[in-house]
Amino acid sequence: MDCKRIADQVYDLADAGTSDSLAPLVKEALEVIDCCLDTHGPDNVSLSFNGGKDCTVLLHLYAGALARRLQPSESMRPIHAIYIPVPSPFAELEHFIDQTMESYNLDLFSCRPSAPQVESVSTPVPRQSGKDYVSAPAPVGKAKGGEGMRQALQTYKDHFPHITAILIGTRRTDPHGAKLSHRNMTDNGWPVFERVNPIINWSYEDVWSFLRRLSVPYCRLYDEGYTSLGSTFNTFPNPALLISSPPSPSTEIQTPLTASSVITPSAALTHVMANTHSEPESPEGDPMSPTGVLSSYISKTHTKPNGVAPDSVTGHARKSIIVDTKMKCNGNSVSRYLPAYELKDGNLERSGRASIQPQTTHDQ
Repeated sequence: MDCKRIADQVYDLADAGTSDSLAPLVKEALEVIDCCLDTHGPDNVSLSFNGGKDCTVLLHLYAGALARRLQPSESMRPIHAIYIPVPSPFAELEHFIDQTMESYNLDLFSCRPSAPQVESVSTPVPRQSGKDYVSAPAPVGKAKGGEGMRQALQTYKDHFPHITAILIGTRRTDPHGAKLSHRNMTDNGWPVFERVNPIINWSYEDVWSFLRRLSVPYCRLYDEGYTSLGSTFNTFPNPALLISSPPSPSTEIQTPLTASSVITPSAALTHVMANTHSEPESPEGDPMSPTGVLSSYISKTHTKPNGVAPDSVTGHARKSIIVDTKMKCNGNSVSRYLPAYELKDGNLERSGRASIQPQTTHDQ
Protein backbone atom coordinates (compact mmCIF):
# COMPACT_ATOMS: atom_id res chain seq x y z
CA MET A 1 0.00 0.00 0.00
CA ASP A 2 1.16 3.52 -0.79
CA CYS A 3 0.29 5.09 2.55
CA LYS A 4 1.14 8.61 1.37
CA ARG A 5 -1.44 8.19 -1.38
CA ILE A 6 -3.89 6.92 1.25
CA ALA A 7 -3.19 10.07 3.30
CA ASP A 8 -4.05 12.30 0.33
CA GLN A 9 -7.15 10.19 -0.32
CA VAL A 10 -8.64 10.28 3.18
CA TYR A 11 -7.75 13.89 4.03
CA ASP A 12 -9.15 15.08 0.69
CA LEU A 13 -12.38 13.25 1.53
CA ALA A 14 -12.41 14.85 4.98
CA ASP A 15 -12.18 18.28 3.36
CA ALA A 16 -14.95 17.61 0.84
CA GLY A 17 -17.50 19.58 2.85
CA THR A 18 -20.96 18.87 4.20
CA SER A 19 -22.37 18.11 0.75
CA ASP A 20 -20.67 14.73 1.06
CA SER A 21 -22.24 12.71 3.88
CA LEU A 22 -19.00 10.78 4.53
CA ALA A 23 -16.82 13.88 4.82
CA PRO A 24 -17.79 14.94 8.37
CA LEU A 25 -17.40 11.39 9.66
CA VAL A 26 -13.97 10.96 8.06
CA LYS A 27 -12.90 14.38 9.34
CA GLU A 28 -14.05 13.53 12.87
CA ALA A 29 -12.29 10.15 12.83
CA LEU A 30 -9.02 11.63 11.59
CA GLU A 31 -9.16 14.35 14.24
CA VAL A 32 -9.61 11.71 16.96
CA ILE A 33 -6.69 9.69 15.58
CA ASP A 34 -4.46 12.78 15.30
CA CYS A 35 -5.32 13.82 18.84
CA CYS A 36 -4.46 10.34 20.10
CA LEU A 37 -1.10 10.44 18.28
CA ASP A 38 -0.36 13.88 19.74
CA THR A 39 -1.15 12.60 23.25
CA HIS A 40 0.66 9.26 23.19
CA GLY A 41 3.08 9.43 20.26
CA PRO A 42 3.03 7.04 17.27
CA ASP A 43 5.35 4.53 18.95
CA ASN A 44 2.94 4.10 21.87
CA VAL A 45 -0.28 3.59 19.91
CA SER A 46 -1.54 0.25 18.59
CA LEU A 47 -4.49 -0.84 16.49
CA SER A 48 -6.88 -3.68 17.33
CA PHE A 49 -7.25 -5.61 14.07
CA ASN A 50 -9.25 -8.82 13.56
CA GLY A 51 -9.99 -8.56 9.83
CA GLY A 52 -13.54 -7.27 10.22
CA LYS A 53 -15.02 -4.46 8.16
CA ASP A 54 -14.92 -1.85 10.93
CA CYS A 55 -11.27 -2.27 11.85
CA THR A 56 -10.43 -2.41 8.13
CA VAL A 57 -11.91 1.08 7.78
CA LEU A 58 -9.97 2.18 10.85
CA LEU A 59 -6.70 0.72 9.57
CA HIS A 60 -7.03 2.64 6.29
CA LEU A 61 -7.70 5.88 8.17
CA TYR A 62 -4.85 5.25 10.62
CA ALA A 63 -2.36 4.46 7.85
CA GLY A 64 -3.29 7.76 6.23
CA ALA A 65 -2.90 9.68 9.50
CA LEU A 66 0.54 8.18 10.13
CA ALA A 67 1.71 8.87 6.58
CA ARG A 68 0.51 12.47 6.83
CA ARG A 69 3.08 13.05 9.59
CA LEU A 70 6.03 11.82 7.56
CA GLN A 71 8.70 14.14 6.26
CA PRO A 72 9.31 13.95 2.48
CA SER A 73 12.39 11.78 2.99
CA GLU A 74 10.80 9.49 5.60
CA SER A 75 9.32 6.05 4.99
CA MET A 76 6.47 4.39 6.80
CA ARG A 77 7.45 2.33 9.81
CA PRO A 78 5.61 -0.88 10.68
CA ILE A 79 2.20 -0.21 12.22
CA HIS A 80 1.74 -1.63 15.73
CA ALA A 81 -1.33 -3.87 15.90
CA ILE A 82 -2.87 -6.57 18.06
CA TYR A 83 -4.96 -9.51 16.86
CA ILE A 84 -7.05 -11.42 19.41
CA PRO A 85 -8.39 -14.51 17.60
CA VAL A 86 -11.79 -15.94 18.42
CA PRO A 87 -12.07 -19.72 18.81
CA SER A 88 -12.30 -21.44 15.43
CA PRO A 89 -11.79 -18.40 13.16
CA PHE A 90 -12.73 -18.59 9.49
CA ALA A 91 -9.84 -19.62 7.24
CA GLU A 92 -10.87 -16.89 4.76
CA LEU A 93 -10.63 -14.30 7.51
CA GLU A 94 -7.18 -15.39 8.62
CA HIS A 95 -6.01 -15.39 5.00
CA PHE A 96 -7.26 -11.81 4.64
CA ILE A 97 -5.44 -10.83 7.85
CA ASP A 98 -2.20 -12.27 6.45
CA GLN A 99 -2.69 -10.32 3.22
CA THR A 100 -3.41 -7.13 5.13
CA MET A 101 -0.31 -7.56 7.29
CA GLU A 102 1.79 -7.52 4.15
CA SER A 103 -0.12 -4.77 2.35
CA TYR A 104 -0.10 -2.28 5.24
CA ASN A 105 3.17 -3.45 6.84
CA LEU A 106 1.49 -4.39 10.12
CA ASP A 107 3.59 -5.39 13.10
CA LEU A 108 0.76 -7.66 14.21
CA PHE A 109 0.98 -9.45 17.55
CA SER A 110 -1.38 -12.42 17.66
CA CYS A 111 -2.56 -12.98 21.20
CA ARG A 112 -4.64 -16.10 21.77
CA PRO A 113 -6.08 -16.09 25.31
CA SER A 114 -6.42 -19.21 27.44
CA ALA A 115 -10.08 -18.48 28.26
CA PRO A 116 -12.42 -20.73 26.24
CA GLN A 117 -14.46 -17.84 24.89
CA VAL A 118 -13.45 -14.49 23.47
CA GLU A 119 -15.10 -12.09 21.06
CA SER A 120 -13.81 -8.68 20.03
CA VAL A 121 -17.40 -7.49 20.24
CA SER A 122 -19.32 -10.09 22.19
CA THR A 123 -22.99 -10.75 21.58
CA PRO A 124 -24.90 -10.70 24.86
CA VAL A 125 -27.92 -12.90 25.41
CA PRO A 126 -31.01 -10.62 25.37
CA ARG A 127 -31.92 -9.26 28.78
CA GLN A 128 -34.94 -10.62 30.60
CA SER A 129 -36.32 -7.09 30.73
CA GLY A 130 -36.73 -7.24 26.96
CA LYS A 131 -34.36 -4.32 26.36
CA ASP A 132 -31.71 -4.77 23.70
CA TYR A 133 -27.98 -4.23 24.14
CA VAL A 134 -28.12 -0.74 22.59
CA SER A 135 -30.69 0.73 24.99
CA ALA A 136 -29.40 -1.19 28.03
CA PRO A 137 -25.67 -1.92 27.62
CA ALA A 138 -23.71 -4.08 30.04
CA PRO A 139 -20.02 -3.81 31.00
CA VAL A 140 -17.76 -5.66 28.59
CA GLY A 141 -15.96 -7.36 31.45
CA LYS A 142 -19.13 -9.18 32.47
CA ALA A 143 -20.10 -10.30 28.97
CA LYS A 144 -19.47 -13.65 27.34
CA GLY A 145 -15.88 -13.50 26.10
CA GLY A 146 -14.92 -10.63 28.42
CA GLU A 147 -12.42 -12.67 30.45
CA GLY A 148 -10.69 -13.92 27.32
CA MET A 149 -10.36 -10.35 26.08
CA ARG A 150 -8.96 -9.20 29.43
CA GLN A 151 -6.37 -12.00 29.41
CA ALA A 152 -5.29 -11.17 25.87
CA LEU A 153 -4.84 -7.48 26.65
CA GLN A 154 -2.82 -8.34 29.76
CA THR A 155 -0.52 -10.51 27.64
CA TYR A 156 -0.12 -7.65 25.19
CA LYS A 157 0.68 -5.20 28.00
CA ASP A 158 3.26 -7.63 29.40
CA HIS A 159 5.00 -7.88 26.02
CA PHE A 160 4.64 -4.22 25.02
CA PRO A 161 4.46 -2.09 28.19
CA HIS A 162 5.16 1.09 26.22
CA ILE A 163 1.80 0.81 24.38
CA THR A 164 -0.61 3.13 26.18
CA ALA A 165 -3.46 3.50 23.68
CA ILE A 166 -5.30 1.12 21.38
CA LEU A 167 -7.43 2.20 18.43
CA ILE A 168 -10.63 0.16 18.21
CA GLY A 169 -13.27 -0.03 15.47
CA THR A 170 -16.25 -0.03 17.84
CA ARG A 171 -19.40 1.73 16.62
CA ARG A 172 -22.37 3.08 18.56
CA THR A 173 -24.68 0.24 17.51
CA ASP A 174 -22.23 -2.49 18.60
CA PRO A 175 -22.89 -4.36 21.84
CA HIS A 176 -21.49 -2.22 24.69
CA GLY A 177 -20.89 0.70 22.30
CA ALA A 178 -23.98 2.78 23.08
CA LYS A 179 -22.49 4.84 25.89
CA LEU A 180 -18.85 4.99 24.78
CA SER A 181 -17.17 8.22 23.80
CA HIS A 182 -14.26 8.69 21.42
CA ARG A 183 -11.77 8.07 24.23
CA ASN A 184 -12.26 5.85 27.29
CA MET A 185 -9.89 4.23 29.74
CA THR A 186 -10.22 0.50 30.32
CA ASP A 187 -12.37 -0.60 33.26
CA ASN A 188 -11.00 -1.29 36.74
CA GLY A 189 -9.28 -4.67 36.91
CA TRP A 190 -8.26 -4.53 33.25
CA PRO A 191 -4.79 -3.73 31.82
CA VAL A 192 -4.42 0.04 31.62
CA PHE A 193 -4.92 1.35 28.09
CA GLU A 194 -6.77 4.26 26.61
CA ARG A 195 -9.39 2.82 24.25
CA VAL A 196 -9.81 5.15 21.29
CA ASN A 197 -12.92 4.79 19.11
CA PRO A 198 -12.53 7.04 16.05
CA ILE A 199 -15.53 5.64 14.11
CA ILE A 200 -17.91 5.37 17.06
CA ASN A 201 -20.52 7.51 15.27
CA TRP A 202 -20.41 5.66 11.96
CA SER A 203 -23.34 3.57 10.77
CA TYR A 204 -23.26 0.22 8.99
CA GLU A 205 -24.01 2.04 5.73
CA ASP A 206 -21.19 4.55 6.33
CA VAL A 207 -18.68 1.71 6.73
CA TRP A 208 -19.60 0.18 3.41
CA SER A 209 -19.75 3.53 1.63
CA PHE A 210 -16.18 4.22 2.73
CA LEU A 211 -14.80 0.79 1.83
CA ARG A 212 -16.38 0.72 -1.60
CA ARG A 213 -15.77 4.33 -2.59
CA LEU A 214 -12.08 4.17 -1.69
CA SER A 215 -11.70 0.61 -3.05
CA VAL A 216 -10.34 -0.65 0.26
CA PRO A 217 -9.75 -4.44 0.21
CA TYR A 218 -11.95 -6.38 2.65
CA CYS A 219 -12.53 -10.01 3.62
CA ARG A 220 -14.35 -11.91 0.87
CA LEU A 221 -16.79 -13.49 3.33
CA TYR A 222 -18.70 -10.21 3.17
CA ASP A 223 -19.43 -10.93 -0.48
CA GLU A 224 -21.01 -14.24 0.54
CA GLY A 225 -23.75 -12.85 2.75
CA TYR A 226 -21.90 -12.50 6.06
CA THR A 227 -22.43 -9.12 7.72
CA SER A 228 -20.76 -9.64 11.13
CA LEU A 229 -17.84 -12.04 11.60
CA GLY A 230 -17.06 -14.16 14.66
CA SER A 231 -16.29 -17.84 15.20
CA THR A 232 -17.31 -20.49 12.69
CA PHE A 233 -19.68 -22.00 15.25
CA ASN A 234 -21.70 -18.83 15.87
CA THR A 235 -21.48 -16.92 12.58
CA PHE A 236 -23.69 -17.55 9.55
CA PRO A 237 -24.72 -15.75 6.37
CA ASN A 238 -27.28 -13.09 7.22
CA PRO A 239 -30.81 -14.41 6.52
CA ALA A 240 -31.87 -10.86 5.62
CA LEU A 241 -29.64 -11.13 2.52
CA LEU A 242 -31.05 -14.43 1.27
CA ILE A 243 -33.11 -13.92 -1.87
CA SER A 244 -35.00 -16.38 -4.01
CA SER A 245 -35.12 -16.06 -7.78
CA PRO A 246 -37.46 -18.01 -10.08
CA PRO A 247 -35.72 -20.12 -12.74
CA SER A 248 -37.47 -18.20 -15.54
CA PRO A 249 -38.50 -14.55 -15.97
CA SER A 250 -41.37 -13.67 -13.69
CA THR A 251 -43.26 -10.60 -12.61
CA GLU A 252 -43.53 -11.90 -9.05
CA ILE A 253 -42.32 -9.30 -6.55
CA GLN A 254 -40.58 -10.57 -3.45
CA THR A 255 -41.43 -9.09 -0.09
CA PRO A 256 -38.31 -7.48 1.43
CA LEU A 257 -37.18 -8.96 4.72
CA THR A 258 -37.61 -6.72 7.73
CA ALA A 259 -36.51 -6.91 11.35
CA SER A 260 -39.85 -8.44 12.31
CA SER A 261 -39.75 -11.16 9.64
CA VAL A 262 -36.13 -12.31 9.92
CA ILE A 263 -35.60 -15.41 12.03
CA THR A 264 -32.17 -15.04 13.59
CA PRO A 265 -29.79 -17.94 14.40
CA SER A 266 -30.54 -17.48 18.11
CA ALA A 267 -34.28 -17.78 17.51
CA ALA A 268 -33.70 -20.76 15.23
CA LEU A 269 -31.68 -22.63 17.83
CA THR A 270 -34.22 -21.83 20.54
CA HIS A 271 -37.02 -23.17 18.33
CA VAL A 272 -35.13 -26.31 17.35
CA MET A 273 -33.99 -27.23 20.84
CA ALA A 274 -37.42 -26.51 22.33
CA ASN A 275 -38.99 -28.99 19.92
CA THR A 276 -36.41 -31.75 20.14
CA HIS A 277 -35.37 -33.70 23.22
CA SER A 278 -32.21 -35.13 21.83
CA GLU A 279 -29.40 -33.95 19.56
CA PRO A 280 -30.74 -33.30 16.04
CA GLU A 281 -29.69 -36.02 13.63
CA SER A 282 -28.76 -35.89 9.98
CA PRO A 283 -30.58 -38.08 7.44
CA GLU A 284 -27.81 -40.64 7.97
CA GLY A 285 -28.54 -40.75 11.71
CA ASP A 286 -25.44 -38.80 12.84
CA PRO A 287 -25.72 -35.87 15.28
CA MET A 288 -25.84 -32.51 13.52
CA SER A 289 -23.51 -29.68 14.47
CA PRO A 290 -24.87 -26.22 15.40
CA THR A 291 -23.85 -25.07 11.91
CA GLY A 292 -25.83 -27.90 10.32
CA VAL A 293 -28.91 -27.22 12.42
CA LEU A 294 -28.92 -23.52 11.65
CA SER A 295 -28.07 -23.86 7.99
CA SER A 296 -30.93 -26.29 7.46
CA TYR A 297 -33.36 -24.21 9.49
CA ILE A 298 -32.51 -20.86 7.91
CA SER A 299 -32.47 -22.39 4.44
CA LYS A 300 -35.96 -23.74 5.03
CA THR A 301 -37.42 -20.55 6.49
CA HIS A 302 -35.72 -17.75 4.60
CA THR A 303 -36.23 -18.93 1.07
CA LYS A 304 -39.79 -17.76 1.77
CA PRO A 305 -40.30 -13.99 2.08
CA ASN A 306 -42.49 -14.19 5.17
CA GLY A 307 -39.96 -16.27 7.12
CA VAL A 308 -42.56 -18.70 8.43
CA ALA A 309 -40.93 -21.26 10.69
CA PRO A 310 -41.56 -24.92 9.94
CA ASP A 311 -42.71 -27.18 12.77
CA SER A 312 -39.30 -28.84 12.82
CA VAL A 313 -36.12 -29.13 10.81
CA THR A 314 -35.71 -32.77 11.75
CA GLY A 315 -37.05 -35.79 9.93
CA HIS A 316 -38.08 -36.21 6.32
CA ALA A 317 -38.54 -32.52 5.47
CA ARG A 318 -34.84 -31.83 5.97
CA LYS A 319 -33.82 -34.39 3.32
CA SER A 320 -35.00 -32.14 0.50
CA ILE A 321 -32.90 -29.16 1.58
CA ILE A 322 -29.64 -28.47 -0.25
CA VAL A 323 -27.49 -26.07 1.80
CA ASP A 324 -24.74 -23.84 0.46
CA THR A 325 -23.65 -20.38 1.62
CA LYS A 326 -23.54 -19.01 -1.92
CA MET A 327 -26.48 -20.71 -3.66
CA LYS A 328 -29.47 -22.75 -2.55
CA CYS A 329 -31.97 -24.77 -4.52
CA ASN A 330 -35.41 -25.06 -2.95
CA GLY A 331 -38.20 -26.42 -5.12
CA ASN A 332 -38.30 -24.53 -8.41
CA SER A 333 -36.45 -21.44 -7.17
CA VAL A 334 -32.75 -20.68 -6.85
CA SER A 335 -31.70 -18.77 -3.75
CA ARG A 336 -28.49 -16.91 -2.99
CA TYR A 337 -27.04 -14.45 -0.50
CA LEU A 338 -26.48 -10.84 -1.51
CA PRO A 339 -23.18 -9.22 -0.48
CA ALA A 340 -23.04 -7.45 2.88
CA TYR A 341 -23.15 -3.96 1.41
CA GLU A 342 -26.64 -4.69 0.04
CA LEU A 343 -28.12 -4.83 3.56
CA LYS A 344 -30.45 -1.83 3.77
CA ASP A 345 -31.39 -2.04 7.45
CA GLY A 346 -28.33 -1.69 9.67
CA ASN A 347 -30.37 -2.98 12.62
CA LEU A 348 -30.14 -6.43 11.00
CA GLU A 349 -26.32 -6.40 10.87
CA ARG A 350 -25.96 -9.10 13.54
CA SER A 351 -28.85 -11.29 12.38
CA GLY A 352 -26.32 -13.89 11.27
CA ARG A 353 -24.79 -14.20 14.73
CA ALA A 354 -25.95 -16.73 17.32
CA SER A 355 -25.64 -15.74 20.98
CA ILE A 356 -26.56 -19.18 22.37
CA GLN A 357 -25.18 -22.66 21.90
CA PRO A 358 -27.52 -25.65 21.43
CA GLN A 359 -27.66 -28.00 24.39
CA THR A 360 -28.98 -31.51 24.60
CA THR A 361 -32.17 -31.67 26.69
CA HIS A 362 -33.71 -34.68 28.31
CA ASP A 363 -37.12 -35.47 29.76
CA GLN A 364 -37.11 -35.34 33.54
